[in-house]
Amino acid sequence: MANFIEKAKDYAMNRRSFLSLSTAAVAGAAAITLPGCGLTKVDSTTAAANLAQKEGEWIPAACWHNCGGRCSNKAYVVDGVVIRQKTDDTHPDSPDYPQQRGCHRGRSQRYDVFGADRIKYPMKRKNWAPGGGNKELRGKDEWVRISWDEALDLVAGELKRIKEQYGNKSILGSSRLLNFYGGALVRWGSSSSGAWGVPQECMTGFFSWKGNDRLDWRNAKLIVLWGSNPARSNLGNPTYNLMQAKKAGAKIIIVDPFVTPSVKTLADKHIPCRPGTDTALLLAMAYHMITNNLQDQDFLDRCTVGFDKDHMPEGADPKENFKDYVLGTYDGVPKTPEWASEICGTDPQLIKDFAKEIATTKPMIFTSSFAPARTYRGQQFCQAFLTVGWMTGNVGKPGAGVFTMNYAANQSYGGKTLVKAGGTGLPPAKNPLFPDVTYGPYDGYRWANPTNPVANGMAYCETYDAILNGKYTGTNGRGKVSCDIRLIWLVRDGYGYNFLNQSSDVNKGIKAFRKVDFVVTNDIVLSTISKYADIVLPATTQWEKDGVILQGNPEAIFVTPKVVEPLYEAKTEEWMDRELAKRLGLNPDEIYPISAKQQFFNSIAGAQVIKEDGVNYGTLATITDKDIQEWGVKGKAQQGKIALNDLVKQGVYQVARTPSDKLGMIQGADFVQDPKAHPLTTKSGKLEIHCQALSDKIAAYGLTTIPPIAKYEPPKDGYEATFQDWKSKHKGQYPFQLITIHYGRRSHSTYDNIPQLREAYPEDFVMNKRDGEALGLKNGDTVLVESAYGKVIRPLTLTEAMMPGVVALGEGAWAEIDDTGIDKAGATNTLCGARLSGQGEEPWNTTIVRVEKYNGAPLQPDDEWKQRIIF
Repeated sequence: MANFIEKAKDYAMNRRSFLSLSTAAVAGAAAITLPGCGLTKVDSTTAAANLAQKEGEWIPAACWHNCGGRCSNKAYVVDGVVIRQKTDDTHPDSPDYPQQRGCHRGRSQRYDVFGADRIKYPMKRKNWAPGGGNKELRGKDEWVRISWDEALDLVAGELKRIKEQYGNKSILGSSRLLNFYGGALVRWGSSSSGAWGVPQECMTGFFSWKGNDRLDWRNAKLIVLWGSNPARSNLGNPTYNLMQAKKAGAKIIIVDPFVTPSVKTLADKHIPCRPGTDTALLLAMAYHMITNNLQDQDFLDRCTVGFDKDHMPEGADPKENFKDYVLGTYDGVPKTPEWASEICGTDPQLIKDFAKEIATTKPMIFTSSFAPARTYRGQQFCQAFLTVGWMTGNVGKPGAGVFTMNYAANQSYGGKTLVKAGGTGLPPAKNPLFPDVTYGPYDGYRWANPTNPVANGMAYCETYDAILNGKYTGTNGRGKVSCDIRLIWLVRDGYGYNFLNQSSDVNKGIKAFRKVDFVVTNDIVLSTISKYADIVLPATTQWEKDGVILQGNPEAIFVTPKVVEPLYEAKTEEWMDRELAKRLGLNPDEIYPISAKQQFFNSIAGAQVIKEDGVNYGTLATITDKDIQEWGVKGKAQQGKIALNDLVKQGVYQVARTPSDKLGMIQGADFVQDPKAHPLTTKSGKLEIHCQALSDKIAAYGLTTIPPIAKYEPPKDGYEATFQDWKSKHKGQYPFQLITIHYGRRSHSTYDNIPQLREAYPEDFVMNKRDGEALGLKNGDTVLVESAYGKVIRPLTLTEAMMPGVVALGEGAWAEIDDTGIDKAGATNTLCGARLSGQGEEPWNTTIVRVEKYNGAPLQPDDEWKQRIIF
């Protein structure tokens, strides 16, 4: 873009100094971005020295990105500038009572808040005009600085025009303001969790069948981590907690196509498995267990339905039982280790040994991450994983469990929530066009109720087709529903959701963005989605707001007051909504009847902490009448565990643990002991291996179907699709399987703009050494990676740590697509196609590609790229 100016080298702080946590470098960088200042060059050494001589204060600071960790973050503020950060030091560190330590990403947040690439003022595309002028220039146009009044008038005018001409169903977005203005179409589905949510809910009767309490993990003799890489995907304490279980004697087995940092750190054994073929591996393990009578038949008979023909749910065909499917009784295909090995790439003897080990080692924790379920028709993996886990009988007992790792709640934690924030007191804002969704923080789970006849919206992967073709799939058997989307609205808390970059098929997304009349976002930097907008509004970060409580793992919450005043002309979403409401003829006080500060106070006042009995909860914060007066809020005095101001100053409240406390939990213990007296909420009252409710619910979404038991069906764009002919094993146009891994330099797409993290974590494309050499490639080559949906170029790393036939790229890079259609940044969603599946999950890990040496100039290192600096 013409207004992208090369100032990164003039204004960037020394990156190597950042990596050694140099205070002076940070202060020097911050000194050029003080509120009200332009990008005027200063002597950073002098500025740093001046700030270093002044006394500041440590203020708890939110770590707002979506990694699932939530850790303690504190900022040292001098004259409104954060010159240093640190993490939890509220108590001595110990395995039982660990500090909530932040990672390199959280400690880089000052470079996000005070970066030269902050969006400083409202701005619009130079050649855009109301009504959608020059749509094809989105992503290419220059930016023009405008006033807040002009920006708000333009946004309100377009919103009003489009509603009056086309109706609310022409708007795609989510916000309190939109809901009060008649609602909008909503994107629904499952992103982070893949296909896990609905199978787990239907088969167990619980949306989240939690693992046992983290201290109980030390009682396990074996822990299986399927597709899990907490050392990269979930920083903070999960790897540390797993290490404590290992020290206590647990053996750890990790199943993954890649020898990940977690394999290197934690694993006693690594089981390789091709992406999207995990179901075949699990079925072969079940075959070995059945044919050697290794399954826990007593548990299966008492606590499950559907394993064999004699224990089927009422009304089900006895031939649909899992055991006979595995043995090939009716389809003539025994699911032997040899059958599976051809598909999943795991050696048959390794499959047999693995099956025997999980069947005969008790107690065992059998747990999976979300990654293997981020596949096309990923429900089959979830069904197979739960079924094989239940075959071992490791449920409802100390040191045992079968479950998915649900963010921080189960990534080495689990059990009860010991401390929790109160509500803000802000009333819900229902979307009249999509009543299932109440506007609020995005949590990774936004599924339509498939029986809702008025769910006006489309699955994530159908968004772009809905815009381009005017149709989406309606739930509850409605078939294709017509739509005419004219406005994309991304003005929401957390400064937008970068879905253009983070949803499948970026190239199709750009075409969709260039079709609508109007795109508006709020943002702190020019992320991919804002780059393709018409108007971008400067948003505050969490550090610049009145305060928030973030829920961490089940044992901690983080209380964050305002750290610094808003920089430049940045505003909160509430301020934007209130100003727009006035222009739309709405009453702002009805949309936000209580202030942001009152909301913050309410969430603290309503916070609860578990009592020593492990059952009941009590008030967390002690609040006096003087506190209420000083805060300038409404409330009542109350007695709790910690004084209000002490809690805010401390910034974190963590429940201390000991192995002898009463705060732990064994998931399903009462049920396993007496299934009749303590039935589950499933139709049968038991764990359902044959689950018709699951099959029916997935069918109601209208996207793909699954049988009521776990079966292996080759997924679209899976391993079998890498062959032109499966029987002859002749490779096809796209011979490699791509996995899109979490990457150290960012949390999804957050922080990809920070040069220091770019230098520390170069974005390399990883493939097996033998595969690369067969193509004439060597380490460091720039390679062209192409799928049916797009092309990227990246530097190559060759390693024997990757399975042959599998390649990897870290997800979240900010797409940089040139005029030839090549994305030089390597955004994985340039390669991943938007394919409708199951409950609307994004099937990222079933993607196939080809690789060749790039014939253009080698890529410049990412940390040397120009920053997206505007004004």
